Parts: sequence; structure tokens; C-alpha cells
Amino acid sequence: MNRRTARENAFYAAFSASFSGGDIAQIIAQSRETGDHEVDAFGEKMVCAYFDHAAQIDGEIRAHLRNWTMERLPRVSLTAMRLAVSEMLYMPESPASVVINEAVELVKRFGGEEDYQFVNGVLGAIAREKKLDTQPQQETV
Repeated sequence: MNRRTARENAFYAAFSASFSGGDIAQIIAQSRETGDHEVDAFGEKMVCAYFDHAAQIDGEIRAHLRNWTMERLPRVSLTAMRLAVSEMLYMPESPASVVINEAVELVKRFGGEEDYQFVNGVLGAIAREKKLDTQPQQETV
């Protein structure tokens, strides 16, 4: 499975968990059993990094919100940002520019019409503050 699909499937799992409050390990196992949006090892690492470091990741997002609160953010945007920050901070093999682009694409596909611009701005600010690579690169699959 390519990284784009892996990220999308991880997004489905995290988005589902945001409603059910369910055990992410169960959601991942169920995705593998049914083959429906199966979360591979890469996606599992990303989702688990978010759930293991949720307070820090949410703190990073919260610190970069201007005139917004976490509670007001659309669930699609918040889920995409959480996974992106998780990947940028805990999976350094992924270039930040690729991670940001993938999150923006998810929000364009599943979010509100202009939500992607907000997500791009917040993630870009986090990447710049953390001095993460934000130059476009070709990611190996």
C-alpha cells in the first residue's frame, strides 16, 4: 500500500475513534479483519503516536490557533491535523512538506470548502517553529 492510502486509512481509523471513543487497537484490528480501509504498519505507527502523545500534539495545535478553540474546529480538520503533527514529530523519516500536503488533501476531500487553508496555515506554522523540513521533496513509497 502506498503512503497516501496508508495515511487515508489511518485518518478513517482516527476519525472513527473520535466519535466512538473506542480503543484504537480494536479499530485497527477491525480494519484488518474486514479489509475495509485497512490500516497498515505505517498507518498504525502514526495513529498510535497520536494516541500515545495526544496531550502534547493537541497542545501544539492549540498554541497555533488564532481566534479559534479546539472545540470549534471541524472534526475532519482536527483529525487531519492531529495525525499530521503526530507524523511530523514522531516519524521524522516523513518530510514535513509531504505530511502537510497529505493532510491538506484529506481536508480538501472530506472537509469544508475552505478548511484546507486553515489546516495548511496551522501545520506550516508548527513545522516552521519546530524547524522541520518544509521544502517540497519526493517521498519514497
